Amino acid sequence: MSRIPAVFKRLHGAGRKALIPFFTAGDPDKGSTVPILHALVRAGADIIELGVPFSDPMADGPVIQRSSERALRNGTTLRDCLGFVAEFRATDTITPVVLMGYANPIEAMGYDAFADSAAASGVDGVLVVDYPPEESAELHDKLKSRGMDSIFLLSPTSVDERMDDVARLASGYVYYVSLKGVTGSASLDLDDVKSRIPRIRAHVNLPIGVGFGIRDAQTAHVIAGVSDAVVIGSRLVQEIESSQPGQAAGNLERLVSEIRRAMDSPA
Repeated sequence: MSRIPAVFKRLHGAGRKALIPFFTAGDPDKGSTVPILHALVRAGADIIELGVPFSDPMADGPVIQRSSERALRNGTTLRDCLGFVAEFRATDTITPVVLMGYANPIEAMGYDAFADSAAASGVDGVLVVDYPPEESAELHDKLKSRGMDSIFLLSPTSVDERMDDVARLASGYVYYVSLKGVTGSASLDLDDVKSRIPRIRAHVNLPIGVGFGIRDAQTAHVIAGVSDAVVIGSRLVQEIESSQPGQAAGNLERLVSEIRRAMDSPA
C-alpha cells in the first residue's frame, strides 16, 4: 500500500506542507544515489521523486538533461533505479518514493514486470511524464492493484476537461507544473500560481504539489502557503553538478534543510 496518503494526512494534522525533492538516479554516480536519498530524508524531505534517466526527455531543461546524460554514461537503468529503492527500503520503510520518468523504459520492461518489480522494491508512486490520462489506464490499473499511486501533471494550459480526466485516474497527489516550458526555464509568477490553485481544487480532490521554477527557500515558503507540497528539482540537480566528488549528499542535505526551515517558518 502506498505511503503517500498517510504522509499528507499527518502533515495536514500538523499544519505543515510536504517537501518533495527530485534528483536523477545514478547522478553523479550509482554509489551516491542511496546516500542522497537518506540525506534528503535527514534534511526534512517528506516524499522523494527519483528520476529515471532517459536519453530524450521532453519536459526537462538543460540542468536535468545533463543529469540524465551523466547517469546514462554511468550505465544507470530502470532496474538499477528499482534496486536503489530496494536498498533504501532496507533502512527506511517510511518515506514514500515516487519514480518519475518517461514511458520507453517502462514499456521496454513490460507493464506487469515493471509493476511487480516496483511494488517489490518499495515504490509508492509512478509519474510518467509522457503518458496523458487517456493512455494511462492499463498501467494505472496494474499499479493500483499492487498498491501504488499514479501521479499526473497539470499545467497552466490544462483545461477543465483535462483536470477531470486526471481526477478520474490520479491518486496520491497531482503535480502542478507552474511554468509554460521545461524545468528550470524561467522565473516563477507567484501571483499566477496563487490564482490557479483554487481552480485545480475545484476539479481534483487530491493534494496539489507545485514544481518547476522553485529555486530558493523564500519561493518555497510562498508556494507552501498556497499548495499542499513544494517540489524542487533543478536547483538540487544543479547542486549535485557543482559538487566535488563525494560531497553531493552533504551539500544537498544543507540546501534542503534550509528550504525545510523556510517552509515551516510562520507566514
